[in-house]
Amino acid sequence: MRHRAFRRSARTESFQLKMRIGSGLSVLLPIAILLGLGTGHSFPQIGSNLGAVIDPLVLTLLFLVFFEMRFSPLRKASDHLGFLSLAWVSNFIVIPALAWVLAVLFFGSQPALYAGLLLYLLFPCTDWFLAFTRIAGGDVALGSVLIPINLISQLLLFPIYLGLFIGSDTSLDLIGIGKTFGQWFLIPLLLAMSVRFLISKLLGPDRFEAIPRLVGSLVPWTLSVLVFCIFSFHSPQLVIHSQTFPLILLAVFMFFVLTWLMGEFFARSFRLSRPKHILFSMTTTARNSPLVLGLATIALPDQPLVYAVLIIGMLVEFPHLTVLSRLFLREGRRFSPSEGHPVTST
Repeated sequence: MRHRAFRRSARTESFQLKMRIGSGLSVLLPIAILLGLGTGHSFPQIGSNLGAVIDPLVLTLLFLVFFEMRFSPLRKASDHLGFLSLAWVSNFIVIPALAWVLAVLFFGSQPALYAGLLLYLLFPCTDWFLAFTRIAGGDVALGSVLIPINLISQLLLFPIYLGLFIGSDTSLDLIGIGKTFGQWFLIPLLLAMSVRFLISKLLGPDRFEAIPRLVGSLVPWTLSVLVFCIFSFHSPQLVIHSQTFPLILLAVFMFFVLTWLMGEFFARSFRLSRPKHILFSMTTTARNSPLVLGLATIALPDQPLVYAVLIIGMLVEFPHLTVLSRLFLREGRRFSPSEGHPVTST
């Protein structure tokens, strides 16, 4: 009994941490962008030197993201094949098609911005969407099963989508990118899994619970430092194209509106329960910007506009998820907590 209570307490602390990460990033990212642009413009030599630390920061970020991942929930996947199939098709077939349409409409004649918007929109979040799902009263247990499915799917599909949506419009060396991607992806993934396994064996399951939370708390800081370095190193190019930033924000906002409408349509068409409806809306809305930013710097080196789109998209995402959570909470007052049916007075 005490062991289960400890597990529940650890999960609660984990969700609270993820919410702090989301709110922290909404503050840290604008600061990192402004400081980066200011440093690169005022001290160009410093900005140039910061380019040397981008690759180590990318490896560190990928290691931290992979370390947090748990693959054990996959054992429960067979119990929810219907919902998981709907979520997978939506995340990896329907939304990529929508992302391509938006990218063509907004930046069809600007390859770098087109690629950046596509990469931002293509892949679902594998982490903090679960915190917003919990706040809104969604199915958190089922959401934990989605996390490894989303991660594995997007890592396998990343080079495929890169060639399908982007390779034909740019001079990409897809074979070379495949080799580089494999090296940069496999090294941090295998290292993170090995370190996680060793630490868990040394500490035991109870004491190990705090380690992933500690690692998770490092993600926003590492990401913010990476953003600062990217904007410092590429400040001349980014300042020239700063007038495109409002258009990027508009494109991302339109994506969130359209995914919300899609979520409402599918939830009603497939008669999802309210907890599953909330989970579906969150997983199809939240994007995996930190991981994709790391992968983009590997697959598309020296493309500051691509990175800028990924970073700017995050500025809209967290406020949107917060508003979405509040809307579901307000709607939830009309539903019973156990069934998801309207509460009627007797």
